[in-house]
Amino acid sequence: MSYNQLLKGRCSQSFHVYHITACTKDKRPYFDDFHLARILINEMKKLHDDKLLTSLAFAVMPNHFHWLFQLGNEVPLEKTFHQLKGRTARQINCHLQQKGTVWQKGYYDHGIRAEEDLTVVARYIVSNPLKDGLVTSLADYPYWDAVWLE
Repeated sequence: MSYNQLLKGRCSQSFHVYHITACTKDKRPYFDDFHLARILINEMKKLHDDKLLTSLAFAVMPNHFHWLFQLGNEVPLEKTFHQLKGRTARQINCHLQQKGTVWQKGYYDHGIRAEEDLTVVARYIVSNPLKDGLVTSLADYPYWDAVWLE
């Protein structure tokens, strides 16, 4: 899907729940590296801790991630996501001692409709490592979380 197609119909609504997927440029598997995966997860956590959103579930895959969250009312979706990608790109480039683009332009977002079951979407997200054959048990995969576990 082209970047312009991803923008069609995109809107940002405070307190709405979104399922976001973003890929690395050229599907480079940055997140096979534990340190790089932790950079992304820590920045996701920072957005949650700063109350820009409420994280519900995520799975970080080698070359992309899925994230289910409820947007706050302070910062629109696009600006929040731009912040996440910018911060992580700078840190990843610094760690790898490189320059250049880390993320694919744009991202896929799906606003969750009222009739959709959040736990079903969360299960889909956290089951990605199993579906992709990265592990045979989710307990063996370190880069996922869901609020329903607490």
